[in-house]
Amino acid sequence: MQSISPETIFRGNYAWEESLPQITKLTKSPLVLGRTNNTENLRNKIFFDLKNHNLNVNSECLQFDCCYEDISRIKKIILNNNHDSVIATGGGKVLDSGKYIADCLNIPCITVPLSASTCAGWTALSNIYTKSGQFIRDVALGSCPKILVYDHKFIQTAPSRTLASGIADALAKWYESSITSSKIDDGLVQQAIQISRVLRDQLLIDGEKACNGEFENNHSWRNTIEACGLTAGLVGGIGGEKCRTAAAHAIHNAITQIISPNKFFHGEIVGVGLLLQLRLEEMKNNNKLADQSIKQLLELMKKLNLPTTIAQLGINVFENNNLEKIADFTCRDKSEIYFLPFEIHKEEIVEVIANFEQQKIKI
Repeated sequence: MQSISPETIFRGNYAWEESLPQITKLTKSPLVLGRTNNTENLRNKIFFDLKNHNLNVNSECLQFDCCYEDISRIKKIILNNNHDSVIATGGGKVLDSGKYIADCLNIPCITVPLSASTCAGWTALSNIYTKSGQFIRDVALGSCPKILVYDHKFIQTAPSRTLASGIADALAKWYESSITSSKIDDGLVQQAIQISRVLRDQLLIDGEKACNGEFENNHSWRNTIEACGLTAGLVGGIGGEKCRTAAAHAIHNAITQIISPNKFFHGEIVGVGLLLQLRLEEMKNNNKLADQSIKQLLELMKKLNLPTTIAQLGINVFENNNLEKIADFTCRDKSEIYFLPFEIHKEEIVEVIANFEQQKIKI
């Protein structure tokens, strides 16, 4: 079974208003799930719009990332109040939490992304973390969200940093899927890879223009937010697991095990992992184009103020045994790193990261 896409998608300016008639047919007692104070005004709008449509609506906020403690608490609230759906409003962690909770309780999930930082509003997948933000596992869900509302007016309110993060995360779709799935003799997978290539090209062309702060008549912004929030999800939906993740996400998951004093977005960490994946390809797979790809990515990442080393994520890999911790988690059993078409050992991860951070490998 493959869960390719949400059942219904509303997109564009005022997509939220357009979605209300269908939402009111689907649910009579929704729980609106959010998290940060930054999105409180939008959540209030969503809450009162639902209230004005005579729905028995309640709202609740996560206290942490998408973690089991929050998930258990919210599930109890839904059961105690007989809510018949979850409307997840926010970034990737909120969307993943809402999808997971709805899947556990067998009720519909409606996702309303409030930034273009990930494609979590689309996918049948939730990433689970600890309360302090350390990656635990990803969970395949029974279906994609019932309704996805991708309202451009909502996305406009998000900080530009979230879009830059989304660009880095979406770029990884091509670099990960093209190496893990290139030899798979499945037409649908190959089509997903080609979609990811077009996605990459569009982001390289439009990414910088999209982040210049203009929204009206900015086709680059519109195309980029939809590439990050919609097309990136479609690639994984069509192509399956191996079109979602490889070394870039494996290294991201490992880096989250080290608690940094500063909070970084998912895509910001994935971007660093992507540069390291390309170095691995160069070293292990004799990929002659990897160096060129790194130079191309670095140029864009620096223009978008994205971190390009683990040190810029606030982590010194040469203290507190951090390098070994990252390598151990990257190479744990069933890690995404093993989707690569060549053998990887912990010692090689240590070597590549050490050289990368010391700039012995020129970037």
